[in-house]
Amino acid sequence: MIELSLKVDLLLMQQRIAHIALVVKDYDEAIEFYTQKLDFVLVEDTKIDEHKRWVMVAPHGAKECCLLLAKASNEQQLQSVGNQTGGRVGFFLFTDDFWRDYHKMIEREINFVRPPTEFNYGTVAVFEDLYGNMWDFIEPNENNKGLMAKF
Repeated sequence: MIELSLKVDLLLMQQRIAHIALVVKDYDEAIEFYTQKLDFVLVEDTKIDEHKRWVMVAPHGAKECCLLLAKASNEQQLQSVGNQTGGRVGFFLFTDDFWRDYHKMIEREINFVRPPTEFNYGTVAVFEDLYGNMWDFIEPNENNKGLMAKF
């Protein structure tokens, strides 16, 4: 009976990742990069106190998750800016038209560190954000198992 109850609870459970914190040096330069270079939407920019703001950005069409731009507030956090994932790709941006957006990003001087490549799960290139965090830029195909593989 307990096992059945647990299975029912899991079927009814609804959870989602709402925000991913990204440590930044400066709120305004980060907002400018994400909204002007990557065409993200500024979802919220609320002043919390003299030094802290609640700043969220998201790609057009995003329905599940936003980036929470969190300004580094001490030396340890400042050292993490641009290297939150130890030099690995840590963020994944899906698109419905790789080449349209890739060419626009090149024109906007986004630094691609790995060229476009066809994989069995889609077309992928790796770029750096303004601080050096690595992003996979992906147009998923029918083999992609990601939750948002289909637009």
